[in-house]
Amino acid sequence: MSVEDVTDLYEEFGDDRVPPGQRETSKFPVLSKGGTPSWDPESWEFTVTGAVDEELSLSFEEFTGLDAETQRQDFHCVTGWSKLDCEFTGVTFPHLAELAGVRDDAVHVMFHALDGYTTNLPLETCMRDEVLFAWEYDGDDLPREHGGPLRVVTPHKYAYKGAKWVDGVEFLTEPERGYWEKRGYSNTADPWAEDRYS
Repeated sequence: MSVEDVTDLYEEFGDDRVPPGQRETSKFPVLSKGGTPSWDPESWEFTVTGAVDEELSLSFEEFTGLDAETQRQDFHCVTGWSKLDCEFTGVTFPHLAELAGVRDDAVHVMFHALDGYTTNLPLETCMRDEVLFAWEYDGDDLPREHGGPLRVVTPHKYAYKGAKWVDGVEFLTEPERGYWEKRGYSNTADPWAEDRYS
């Protein structure tokens, strides 16, 4: 599978590939709100619910059978580190939205995860090919501590907007706030504006 390089995405938001207040790291630190949840490949399902024409429920095999692509992206953590040139393989958000048929009254998205974590973004912010539901990292299965079997990656936002262990996406007709957003983290999470905390 060819790799699409989207590391020039920063040019849309700022002058520097590494956003202000960030430092580049070669490591991939692990940060989570709690422990790593267990998952059963046989019973795991991914749901698409809310303001859609057709609610979806997909097994892991069905999900990873969708049209996928591999992208080279940068990854920015709100705690101040950035990891460049990460290769993620997965399904783009617009492709999944197209399969479900997003209704005209949908304005917002809530991501749901196995550990109860939630995070939110405006729909228009998600409708970019760089927003991936990823199950591979650098050619291997996404490690459990980094959100495997499936996580969202949002290279134009701080990484808490990219839910680990994601198992559902809900299309909302009114904005709502997710786990960290309710606890003082920025709702917009723009790394180039240093939108860390509200």
